[in-house]
Amino acid sequence: MVREIVTYPAEVLTKPTEKVDCVDREIERLVKDMFETMYHAEGVGLAANQIGVPLSVMVIDTSPKEDAPDLKLVLINPEIVSSEGRIKYKEGCLSFPGLSVEVERARKVRVKALNEHGEPVELELEDFPAIVFQHELDHLQGITFIDRLKGWRRRMALEKYRKLQREAQKV
Repeated sequence: MVREIVTYPAEVLTKPTEKVDCVDREIERLVKDMFETMYHAEGVGLAANQIGVPLSVMVIDTSPKEDAPDLKLVLINPEIVSSEGRIKYKEGCLSFPGLSVEVERARKVRVKALNEHGEPVELELEDFPAIVFQHELDHLQGITFIDRLKGWRRRMALEKYRKLQREAQKV
């Protein structure tokens, strides 16, 4: 089922999510809905709180991106074990429709989490998949990509987003 994507400044986007205790049918349904919602919105990643569910669950599928390897992931209670390098990338966000900003992140991350079966996994992500993972992990921690900006860059991005919202309401 395609769910509604929560947009900034919704409160659920500004609070850390809760860990998942048990991967059960409810979580399986959530994951299925998250993929359907992400694909419907033409995204490459989605955190559960972006559909109003404050749980530590994310889905990623970088297959739609031409310069990224095919990678479809379900990560529950994810965390970064280590990171290296830096990379800047112009990111968009389904919770900030129409806005994109350049954010600096780690180029490579080693991640541990539970998969969709509740089994522990550890993997290494690099370049675009690493960026998507870090963007979604931020969401799970109550951080948006706007929070990664400082000073005038943050003010300009927020001003642009508010303008986009006003224009969308006119339509």
